[in-house]
Amino acid sequence: HTPMYFFLSNLSLVDLCYSSAVTPTVMTGFLVGDKVISYNACATQMFFFIAFATVENYLLSSMAYDRYVAVCKPLHYTTTMTPGVCVHMAIGSYIYGFLNASIHTGDTFSLSFCESNVVHHFFCDVPAVMALSCSDRHISEQILVFVASFNILSALLVILISYLFIFVTILKMHSSSGYQKALSTCASHLTVVTIFYGTIIFMYLKPSSSHSLDTDKVASVFYTMVIPMLNPLVYSLRN
Repeated sequence: HTPMYFFLSNLSLVDLCYSSAVTPTVMTGFLVGDKVISYNACATQMFFFIAFATVENYLLSSMAYDRYVAVCKPLHYTTTMTPGVCVHMAIGSYIYGFLNASIHTGDTFSLSFCESNVVHHFFCDVPAVMALSCSDRHISEQILVFVASFNILSALLVILISYLFIFVTILKMHSSSGYQKALSTCASHLTVVTIFYGTIIFMYLKPSSSHSLDTDKVASVFYTMVIPMLNPLVYSLRN
């Protein structure tokens, strides 16, 4: 019932949900050869994938703040990270997630689709679906980059500032055991953050002209399937 495990339980739920939005249809395509997805199913898949991926984005920043308080202000930890604060941070993550999904899904499916109906991806991701539109996509692409940049960079800023304070605190430690304990406390979260943000930034924070569909597919495998599989492993080995 500590904040770390509260956030971990939410992270596990989110990983389960957003990998379930993608993986079953991918496995059906591989095993049965059924690679057809309806218009409504495509929109639904996109909505839930974006929603839970965004929730994970903000949960990871909440966990970074939790690690900051644990390492830098250990005596105030129980009074700062109260159950109420943790619940509000988690609820805020879910609200932002579903709001973000509504913006991207609504914007993408407001476009006209009158050309090819073949999505060059293994799931209905925003750039791949937008590429099929015969409307002017310039504004939609700008919205995608702006909103994705805000979500990713705001959460990443919280994480970077938290770890900056953590590393400064670690450097001031004179005890080797305290030094090792602090590093051990943050190692799992830092590993997950590096893999998650590395692939997300590669996918969404670059101009559409530089998108390569084959490269995007490889990067997408990491954050749709590999990361949800690695997270339990990383945290289980740590604990």
